[in-house]
Amino acid sequence: MLNRRADKLELIRIAEAVATEKSIDKDLIISSMETGIEKAAKSRFGTENEIKVQIDRSNGDINIYRVLKIVEKTENLNTEISLENAQKLANENKGKKIGDEILESLPSLDFGRIAAQTVKQVITHNVREAERERQYNDFIDKKDSILSGIVKRLEFGNVVVDLNKAEAIIKKEEVIPRENIKAGDRIKAYCYDVRRELRGPQIFLSRAHPKFMEKLFFQEVPEIYDGLIEIKASARDPGSRAKICVYGKDTTLDPVGACVGMRGSRVQAVVNELQGEKIDIVNWSEDPAVLVVNALSAAVVQRVVVDSNYKKLDVILNEENLSKAIGRRGQNVRLASKLIDYEINIMTEQEDSDRRQLEFKEKTDNLVKNLELDETLGQLLVAEGFSTIEEIDNSSVENICKIEGIDEKTAKELIERSGEFLKKDAEEISNKISDLGVKEDLVNLKGLTPGMLVTLGEQKILTLKDFAELASDELTGAYDIFKGERIKIKGYLEDFALSKKEADELIMGARDIVYKN
Repeated sequence: MLNRRADKLELIRIAEAVATEKSIDKDLIISSMETGIEKAAKSRFGTENEIKVQIDRSNGDINIYRVLKIVEKTENLNTEISLENAQKLANENKGKKIGDEILESLPSLDFGRIAAQTVKQVITHNVREAERERQYNDFIDKKDSILSGIVKRLEFGNVVVDLNKAEAIIKKEEVIPRENIKAGDRIKAYCYDVRRELRGPQIFLSRAHPKFMEKLFFQEVPEIYDGLIEIKASARDPGSRAKICVYGKDTTLDPVGACVGMRGSRVQAVVNELQGEKIDIVNWSEDPAVLVVNALSAAVVQRVVVDSNYKKLDVILNEENLSKAIGRRGQNVRLASKLIDYEINIMTEQEDSDRRQLEFKEKTDNLVKNLELDETLGQLLVAEGFSTIEEIDNSSVENICKIEGIDEKTAKELIERSGEFLKKDAEEISNKISDLGVKEDLVNLKGLTPGMLVTLGEQKILTLKDFAELASDELTGAYDIFKGERIKIKGYLEDFALSKKEADELIMGARDIVYKN
């Protein structure tokens, strides 16, 4: 490319052609040429010299210089020059002073095979780096949007997509299950990440991400595009079923109807792109009880009990609606739980009644046994909202006296007995934690109560690492379907009313400590 037979203007034409082909700045190409020639010139004139090359952008003239620093006394003739010699060298150096730099012209370079190869390598490397930077800048703005491309090849289940000016990858787990993708297919996917890496920018796409479905609705429903309808949340079981929650900012609009479209045309377009995935479109509500009823629309709900503190919902319905609410392999309730970000417990009216009776009896027995009360007084306290010994200890004589049939003396006695029990119980629990062999690192994990530590110790979960290796369902419990039957799996800390979110936070806190160390 660069030899003595080449026309000077050819240099500029080459730079322009490469810049146009790679969509990068022409000046960067010429700067790369200068860097390459500098490297080749150092091999010719000596690596101890500081070489500078300038290519005239208009006519392609190549000028090679040695950079010299003006000093009072020269010690290295390759990099230094005296003020007197500098001023003799050229007229433009007359105004120079100590510390300035000057450029000494060197003879033009006749590129041999090795020197030309060096120039080519430098230019190729710099052009590749510039192209990577350009690709990154082009696609970082396209993150969180749908991209379209041609399937280039399939590698171990991963799909490589040609986006014209770059390649992207759909990882195996981000492909819709059982989807038949072949090389040459045109494909759409959601861009969820763009990263700088040594081998160039990596563009990650997904067809299984909930946002892919949201963006498809954004394209198909003009009211969403115009901001009249807002997508509040979504959840997917890719290739099978999905739920999307919508809210109409304009009260005259039916957000669900708008998303469905005339004769289902809009939702059908999304379903077709998602390979037949069934989509439930749900009306949004600020009230979690209303929202869960909408999310479980296939089933008729009798009653909802909301626990906002622990983000739990008890959904009570009759036996006929139980299987509809749960869905095949628990799919319906699982998606609804993800959609509204609440833990949902589905139960029949009989199960709810049995549970409430059992809870009442357990709370009564606890007070009767540990405070040495008769059963009638225990039931009275629980019925009036005093469910635990801690609640009695934290209450006042005046509040307890408001209960019909309890006088001041009895109230004081109840508070006194509660305090004594809690103090004794704390000592016993501390000793039991020690006897069970629960390690200090687990004891110090923020969020675990002494009672939880005893329960964990009894299950041989003794160290922080043991705890970090658990899943949240193992702590809170879960329902599973076995041979068509709905089976309750009890969690280690289920009796402590731990929410899934709290369980996740505890486990992640333990993992942060264990795996950072």
